[in-house]
Amino acid sequence: MLEHLPRWIGALLKNIRAGHAKLTIVQEAIAPANLVLELSSPAFANGARLPERFTADGAGLSPPLLWRGVPEGTASLALLVEDADSPLPNPIVHALVWNLPADENGLAEGAIGPTVDGHSDTGEVGRNSYFGDAWLPPDPPPGHGSHDYVFQLFALSDTPDIGDNPGRSRFAEAIAGRILAAGMLVGTYSRGEPASGGLAVGSGQPASA
Repeated sequence: MLEHLPRWIGALLKNIRAGHAKLTIVQEAIAPANLVLELSSPAFANGARLPERFTADGAGLSPPLLWRGVPEGTASLALLVEDADSPLPNPIVHALVWNLPADENGLAEGAIGPTVDGHSDTGEVGRNSYFGDAWLPPDPPPGHGSHDYVFQLFALSDTPDIGDNPGRSRFAEAIAGRILAAGMLVGTYSRGEPASGGLAVGSGQPASA
């Protein structure tokens, strides 16, 4: 959708961004004190550009993810993907998945796909910012510069009842107070210009929550 915006509008909005301080994982009620999950992808390094096939310019598949370091006592895992550089007051939600089994160690390419009644092959899929219960492919406006797409994984002490097709706010309220550990992975994407450094913290390594 945003690829159809004129480039001059994207350039005009270049300094208007939600900001990393608005990401769910850094909110005071969310961020865990110590434990960090190691979240990575075999398709891109942390802080590196997302391959086109995972974006609106390609097949639009969700990227493969791997994780380790799930602490003892974890009942389930939850994943939230947000665009920190959205030209909106809050980050755009690109994926929201919860009730992932605690003994799983990753998601395959394309796993966050179209769902039936909010259910996919892995976990429960919530609402992205375009009101779909699936992966929303990155779609930054031309001329707006590089965007950071922040994958946030949470290990939860139980599996909250979030309800049907929840959005970002309900998800954050439900996991608050239940987070045992968290991890973060950043992929960047832009249109018509080189990707900037973004939020990189080292190839393939998670950022501390």
